[in-house]
Amino acid sequence: MASKDYIQQNQEKFLNELLDLLRIPSVSADPKFKEEVFKAADYVKARLVEAGADQVEICQTPGYPVVYGEKIIDASLPTILVYGHYDVQPADPYELWDSAPFEPVIKKAEMHPEGAIFARGSADDKGQFYMHVKAFEAMMAEGELVCNVKFMIEGEEEVGSDNLENFIKANKEKLKADVVLISDTSMISLDTPSVTVGLRGLAYMQVEVTGPNRDLHSGTYGGAVANPINILCKMIAQLQDEDRKITIPGFYDKVEELSAEYRKKLNEAPFDLDDYRRKLDIKSVEGEAGFTTLERTGIRPTLDVNGIWGGYIGEGAKTVLPSKAYAKISMRLVPHQNHHEISELFQKHFESLAPDSVKVKVTPHHGGKPAVVPTSSVGYKAAEAAVSAVFGKQAIPTREGGSVPITSLFQEELGLDPILLGFGLDTDAIHSPNEHYGVKNYFLGIETIVQFFKEFKRLSK
Repeated sequence: MASKDYIQQNQEKFLNELLDLLRIPSVSADPKFKEEVFKAADYVKARLVEAGADQVEICQTPGYPVVYGEKIIDASLPTILVYGHYDVQPADPYELWDSAPFEPVIKKAEMHPEGAIFARGSADDKGQFYMHVKAFEAMMAEGELVCNVKFMIEGEEEVGSDNLENFIKANKEKLKADVVLISDTSMISLDTPSVTVGLRGLAYMQVEVTGPNRDLHSGTYGGAVANPINILCKMIAQLQDEDRKITIPGFYDKVEELSAEYRKKLNEAPFDLDDYRRKLDIKSVEGEAGFTTLERTGIRPTLDVNGIWGGYIGEGAKTVLPSKAYAKISMRLVPHQNHHEISELFQKHFESLAPDSVKVKVTPHHGGKPAVVPTSSVGYKAAEAAVSAVFGKQAIPTREGGSVPITSLFQEELGLDPILLGFGLDTDAIHSPNEHYGVKNYFLGIETIVQFFKEFKRLSK
């Protein structure tokens, strides 16, 4: 119980350190925050050193660096590789935040009556990966570290982890471990804990539709010259049919049709559709026909427009027929779908939808493969046992709709199944204004990680 006592005695310290990390606007997608991203890496390095890690270094890549550290107490003991990311999503639109996104505040939230930390990156992923640093500190301080540990904390997850594959390939011996532990997902609730066993992949595109060679007067030219915004909207509408099924030829060729038994088990997870609608302030849900909400977000691929713009969007009116229109489109993928193949299928199909009156440019951005983790592994059983010990309830295996591109890379390059032990909630507004993370979740997560080390050593025997 010594580590648990240490955690309780140092709650204020652990919380203040996280708040300091959250004050660093480490937005990897926006070059204007470049210095801040490097500052976050320096902060992580310093905290790992203070916690007792050895060989702590900032490993440079062509983009943002990877922070590495380790503690090898006995080569004969199991080794746990901890992965996380210190970069965050852009905070735009700032005006929709109730408080400044990089000035964290703690206040009550609907699902966090004991208080939540409101800040960009609080749940994704600073608050979650930092739990591992503090769990490590507690185990070191109390002499309870029972497994070797390695940390690999990157700064490019939110832009696709483009440089991580080469880093892993070049450092396989350094990263050699028995399991990868990741906290970058969520659980159903604190009353119904869960462990994620599946994540969708991602293919992300930007499209550009060009009509006339300049913006035109909508009165002089309207009705005679193609309007790229009108055409872009029509093209996007054709990407799905009336059953919300994606119309790209070949898109579903590799999608696995799961058994009725598996789907039934998936739907046994606690889920209140009325409460779901209430929290989102919507009258009804929408998605692919023939599937439940849990299935739509966990085991089915999707296509969504993440942004669309063009023409005049300022105050007042400007009667312009725009020269260009743009959209950002993402597709969430399921096991066996390859994001490179899907990107090619999308580009070919989208270009075929364009009339001769416009030109189309499709630019693939980042992507990632889906991943499924077996529940029979020692790592999963250790996570299950750790959750049970701390929460007093059996963990439910779930599939999440989001993507952590690195998961499949660990499987392919290191031969390790990542254990997705997340403590956020799906109401924590990650990637949205007012992102937050429960204070109670933070400290329960630290305790559970300590317990995971004990369970993993026990089960590895």
